[in-house]
Amino acid sequence: MPAPSPPSRPSPARQPMGGGAAGARGGAAMEEVSARFVAQKISKARWRPLPAAALQPPDIFATGSWDNEDNRLALWAVGELGSGEYLGEPQLLCDIGHDGDVMDMQFLDQERIVVGSSTGSVTVFRHHQNNQTLSVNQRWEKAHYHVDQDTSCGGAACTGVICNNPEIVTVGEDGRINLFRADQKDAVRTIDNADSSTLHAVTFLGTTEILTVNSIGQLKIWDFRQQRNEPSQIFSLTGERVPLHCVDRHPNQQHIVATGGQDGMLSIWDIRQGTMPVSLLNAHEAEMWEVHFHPSNPDHLFTCSEDGSLWHWDTSTDISEKPSFLHQGGRSTTYLSHNTINQSVVCAWLNNDPTKDRMEITNLVPNQTLSVNSLDVLGPCLVYGTDAEAIYVNRQLFS
Repeated sequence: MPAPSPPSRPSPARQPMGGGAAGARGGAAMEEVSARFVAQKISKARWRPLPAAALQPPDIFATGSWDNEDNRLALWAVGELGSGEYLGEPQLLCDIGHDGDVMDMQFLDQERIVVGSSTGSVTVFRHHQNNQTLSVNQRWEKAHYHVDQDTSCGGAACTGVICNNPEIVTVGEDGRINLFRADQKDAVRTIDNADSSTLHAVTFLGTTEILTVNSIGQLKIWDFRQQRNEPSQIFSLTGERVPLHCVDRHPNQQHIVATGGQDGMLSIWDIRQGTMPVSLLNAHEAEMWEVHFHPSNPDHLFTCSEDGSLWHWDTSTDISEKPSFLHQGGRSTTYLSHNTINQSVVCAWLNNDPTKDRMEITNLVPNQTLSVNSLDVLGPCLVYGTDAEAIYVNRQLFS
């Protein structure tokens, strides 16, 4: 398969609100990162969750592909073998064909993975660890569709999946929201006309509340306890209706939400107050595809983009004594002081600690030219997938 030529990168003009331009340069020292060429464009990469009491770093992740003749869901092992021998590059455990592009993917538990397809179907795959195979556990055909479920060509892409076992929520191009339970054949709840535009991503706010982002720059909160099919709150970017592609909720402070959009901007929202973002930060030069708070270290945030970059936003340390630029070990980093970031978001994101007055931003992928489509962080480990038909693992994020 010939290597695709890099697409041209739009560089939209931005008007930051309450924030200055953030720049990130440099990258991780190469010995920290192991790579594997997979001959598939990778659309999603996800760590398998660790058992509640586990102390070891994550060792298995899943990838899904897109824009290939034969798309695959695959499971990979990293780290040490039982013998203590270290695996350099990720090793393929098993894979299975997937109908359509993998649009989103989440682990439901240690054994099951929920995958949303460009065909509109939602499939639960089971990983059989005894013989390292994958099989279809359950499938909801045409969970998302444009005309009706019975027409052969009416499927609409399932663009977002989020799981809170046994519940699965999916959103799609059709503006529809589905609530499934893993072992039930029919949807528990469907909001047919939840949105008149494409819903791009979804996350849980609490056990009964979800938050969606759409293609006209809106966040909407939905409460499944309410019978009416209306959002309980709507938030929106001001001015131009820039599509929002991704969303994540702070793991400890559920009122803090981060989103990324078509203009590459990082937006931080406090859903307790107002209807607009608390801060907009200039970030990537093209579409931001994913944003993730570190699940156990949420002072760290990660974003990736069509422009081939993956940024690590670090607000964890008091770096006021450091020089404005730091170059060491192949990294080069930018610091933002308080006067370039809206005070309230820094305080909210940093647990109101006034001693922490700067943000450190590092590009972990210095020389990438094709899109970084997906990332996931767990413990000390980062995994990301690209249009360059490769997957990368960094097992020493905080070294």
